[in-house]
Amino acid sequence: MGNLEAAEKIILALDLDDRNQLEDIVDRLDNKLRWVKIGLQLFTKYGPEVVHHFSNKGVKIFLDLKLYDIPNTVAGAVQSISKLPVDLLTIHCSGGYEMMSRAVESANQHNSNLEILGVTVLTSMNDNNMAELNIQHNAAEQVEQLALLAQKANVQGLVCSPLEVQNLRRKLGNNIKLVTPGVRPAGSDAQEQKRVATPSDALKNGSSHLVIGRPILKADDPVQAFENIIQEITS
Repeated sequence: MGNLEAAEKIILALDLDDRNQLEDIVDRLDNKLRWVKIGLQLFTKYGPEVVHHFSNKGVKIFLDLKLYDIPNTVAGAVQSISKLPVDLLTIHCSGGYEMMSRAVESANQHNSNLEILGVTVLTSMNDNNMAELNIQHNAAEQVEQLALLAQKANVQGLVCSPLEVQNLRRKLGNNIKLVTPGVRPAGSDAQEQKRVATPSDALKNGSSHLVIGRPILKADDPVQAFENIIQEITS
């Protein structure tokens, strides 16, 4: 895998309060960066304008809002988002088959370039959290159950822990994106993530894209941190 192909695999999670700092990092990464993730924190503070702003810098947008509501409301939200320069949008698989199906139909109708990703189980959750919610499966089993339901609803991709990627790739085949947060370069602090893996391991197991934030954003030299991850992947 070459450097350009490796860079296409990395989605930089813009999960900081300081927009000026984020803009500086994206500008410094310049032609190296292919994707950014805009989450609830940034989107609720600045609104749709922030999507246009970063899209205008030449990167593709993963809008991580994790929509979860009644099917008609989610379909309407997808219709609104379809007017933005967004390539990937998250919904919660826990919303059920009808909600996911309506989201996909809305995206196909209003913006054929917009792909829906289903969030299975958050990477901050583990088996103890499943028990707290009275879910009878462990985390890995719940991920698989939700993933199969999402595939039935024609969702184009899934967000899952890198620890579940290998099993999901085997169960679902190669025609679905598997986007993995909880990716930490070798030697990094896992922080609040509970189900993590290194970039090279995640890709080897079948990840389509790696969502990486603080290991780059909080580095003394974000450009060097990004390049180190590229090197880790390609070597």
